[in-house]
Amino acid sequence: MLKRFYPYRFQIFFFSQIAILFGSLIVPTYVFETFLSPVLFLLNLLTGIVLLSKKRKTMWFLVALLVISTLLFGSNLIETVNEALVGLIKMGTYFLFYVVVTSEIIKQVWRAKKVSKNVIFGLVSGYISLGLIGFFICLSIEMVYPNSFTGLIAGVSITENLMYYSYISLLTIGYGDILPISALAHKATILIGLMGQIYLVIITAIVVGKYINQSTE
Repeated sequence: MLKRFYPYRFQIFFFSQIAILFGSLIVPTYVFETFLSPVLFLLNLLTGIVLLSKKRKTMWFLVALLVISTLLFGSNLIETVNEALVGLIKMGTYFLFYVVVTSEIIKQVWRAKKVSKNVIFGLVSGYISLGLIGFFICLSIEMVYPNSFTGLIAGVSITENLMYYSYISLLTIGYGDILPISALAHKATILIGLMGQIYLVIITAIVVGKYINQSTE
């Protein structure tokens, strides 16, 4: 079954990421945050397994992360559970997942001999994954050290606020509506900005160079 989906691994991964980022525009925010978003993240984990299905050890590591995430999602339905602890474990699980998957995407894009549609999807998916890594870093900081960020919009969930902040920092737009006010938040913001710039300057440039060489052959 994994072999059937492997040729479309980047497309599947990309569209599952788009659903995570923009699903709240279609579904009511409360429903999306409470029910749909956790399911979409689990789906993204599943598509990551397809992405790494040819690397058995890494694939089984992702399977373990998927099992842990599924159990954590189920534990949220139990009122007696320690929500803060579960939240931190969940952040760590997703952080590990996106670090592993992003590094693999970069390797596959880097090693591609020809720039195909698959490579383009992989290139974009890798960049989106960097934003999600930044999001989980910021969210973990805010959970451990509350009020590390100021300017969060009242009435909008902290996840939506920090998802927005992560991508604004990754894109180095920096509107200044949300500000990091702790030393750790400052360092996280610098890291996110550096990840975005390094990815664009090196990885994207390599793919463009391959495409130009491919077109002139």
